[in-house]
Amino acid sequence: MKSMSKLAYHFGLKMRIYPSTKQKQIIQVNSDISRTVYNKMVAIDQELYRLKQVKLPIDTIRARIYELERRKNAKNMSNHYQYMQDERIDSLTKANAIQNYQKAWKMYRKVHKTGTPNYHKKSYRQSYQTNCQYGKNKPMDMFSGSVRFTDKKHIQIPKLGKLRVSGSYRRILDKKNDVRIGTVTISKDSADNRYFVSMQLGSDTPFVKALPETNSQIGIDLNIENFLTTSDGVIVDNPRYYRVIKHKLAKAQRTLSRRELRAKKENRNLAQAKNYQKQRRLVAKLHDKLRNQRNNFLNYLSMVLINNHDLIVAENLRSSNLLKNHALAMSISDVGWRSFLQKLEYKAKLYGKTFVTVNPKNTTQMCHECKFVMGTNDTQKLTLKDRQWTCPHCGAFHIRDHNASLNILDKGLAKLAK
Repeated sequence: MKSMSKLAYHFGLKMRIYPSTKQKQIIQVNSDISRTVYNKMVAIDQELYRLKQVKLPIDTIRARIYELERRKNAKNMSNHYQYMQDERIDSLTKANAIQNYQKAWKMYRKVHKTGTPNYHKKSYRQSYQTNCQYGKNKPMDMFSGSVRFTDKKHIQIPKLGKLRVSGSYRRILDKKNDVRIGTVTISKDSADNRYFVSMQLGSDTPFVKALPETNSQIGIDLNIENFLTTSDGVIVDNPRYYRVIKHKLAKAQRTLSRRELRAKKENRNLAQAKNYQKQRRLVAKLHDKLRNQRNNFLNYLSMVLINNHDLIVAENLRSSNLLKNHALAMSISDVGWRSFLQKLEYKAKLYGKTFVTVNPKNTTQMCHECKFVMGTNDTQKLTLKDRQWTCPHCGAFHIRDHNASLNILDKGLAKLAK
């Protein structure tokens, strides 16, 4: 049977589940163990680093290093800590926690700004990972692995047993029978205590049909004044979801802070303080609403662009650099440019379209007609206030964002030509 990495197509599936009280306890135990194993790995490596600084051949230190190196294994760690041998714990939970720790180190070596792995603190959100395993003679489908659908409304998960599920997953069950289930994540959100299961799916055949060609190409300019402007002259307004809810959220957070201080002053545990927990869930719901609104807007808009165009060209924006401008940081965070570009990228691959990003240098300052760049030949650069301008070289009149989108499309076509 092929591994997940060797399968040609991949797909993510998230569904809501409805566990019983006993199943909720099992989820909490596995979530706690997943966090504990990760933190144990952090502690072991930190101690090993300090011990290896000692260059003297001390037998006690050598023995300690040997013991810690052996403990960096799910089986040996379970043997050392007896509470990790609880029957409710999925063995793959511990293995996945160690694997996630190793991936964090790989990411640090690849992108240093991510930082070294740190301790995971306990939160109201619960999450752990397991894997779907298949027997030797089992077919590769969604009905025969250790994680499997028993029917169209129920799923079987190790240690948890049968769970009722809901979501838009039936189109995959009805149309495909060659789907392998990979990593499975069980989680609980912090707002409404809702439980979800997320699956990584793989197959040798496409999950969706490629969209028909439209013979249309488009460049998009992302900006703060309006969300985007296309090379066709279409302007999409910026919904500014955070600014709409900002004052209500700030008021709710101040109330939460007061209730926290009051509970601590009375020496009450926050987990048992009912007024604090009630307000905490209210704040979490507001954050959840904001996230869902933005995500829905980005999904809808990206799908409209994918449906109507064969080629989409956008700027390769570095949000982390742009956020250093404190005057624009809140507006940039609110629009969600990076999420939007990621959605365009994976949806273009999924539906057989082409998505290209280009260097944004001079896309705003350059005249689309004659390629003259503002800021050269004793001319002043355009500022954010300059929404319309006339080229001093050829006299062409430009609407700033539309001109930039045309330049972006030209850069994308030139990049594809190479």
